[in-house]
Amino acid sequence: MINSDDLRFFRVIATHSSLAASARSLNVTPPTITQRLQIIEKKLQLKLVDRHARSITLTDEGILLAERAKLILEEIDDLHESIYSQRNEVAGCLKILAPLGFGSKYIAPLVTQFQQQYSSLSVELELSDNPDWAAGHSWDIMIYIGELRDSSLRLSVLAPNKRFLCAAPSYIKKYGAINEPADLRHHHCIALRENAEDVTMWRFHSPINNKDESIRITPKLASNDGRVVKQWAIEGQGIMLRSEWDVAAELKNGELVQLLTDYELPSANIVALLGTEQRARAGRTTKFLELLKTTVGSQPWH
Repeated sequence: MINSDDLRFFRVIATHSSLAASARSLNVTPPTITQRLQIIEKKLQLKLVDRHARSITLTDEGILLAERAKLILEEIDDLHESIYSQRNEVAGCLKILAPLGFGSKYIAPLVTQFQQQYSSLSVELELSDNPDWAAGHSWDIMIYIGELRDSSLRLSVLAPNKRFLCAAPSYIKKYGAINEPADLRHHHCIALRENAEDVTMWRFHSPINNKDESIRITPKLASNDGRVVKQWAIEGQGIMLRSEWDVAAELKNGELVQLLTDYELPSANIVALLGTEQRARAGRTTKFLELLKTTVGSQPWH
């Protein structure tokens, strides 16, 4: 007979496109995945997965098992959480999703601090600039920065976050300053591709005349890694649009200068998105959200 560990394992299989991807997710070898899957199939005397050259598909029985496993595991997790809540304990597994750069710099240190405070708690932190919204309800807390088009998740603002147009002094010396957004069409621009946003449409607002202006740039350089984009800008390779949290230090020490200071760009507040109602009110979620509000809310990048 299969147990809850088998169900959790098979849920990983069911949510990945290949056994190799499942192995990477669980940090084990592909043969380990294959062997564990065979054991489960032998227990049930059913074939759950059809294996192809570089992918897998679930059989009808596999689809049924994956769907029921999701419901069963959610019930088990809810039961555990109810028991811990009765005892006023912070326990279980806190699952956090955060942007790569911001998560590495500000969330990861908080995770270790929080886990050390509560010995019965484990934490899973995933860093990604292209979050899978379809799996949103499997996380307790998701840290998000940018334009949030649509979400059924509960939102809690952690800190304001402006966006600035920046370049290195060496770039301005070589190519000249810009006086209005339209000048960007004649400059080298650097784009950061993240969150499936339209990153080549840069929008500006002039408070002086209450005028909005949008410029479609053609990037000379583009990357999905904010650290790479910022380094390119510091090296004088072009003009970039970046969040205040990421460039505050460089603007202060002179490695970068802010451009078009008479214009405002759309803000990208740093927010926490909370999962399902049960996860949102869990003790571990509530306590970590309090820590986030205190720490991130103080805007440590200043």
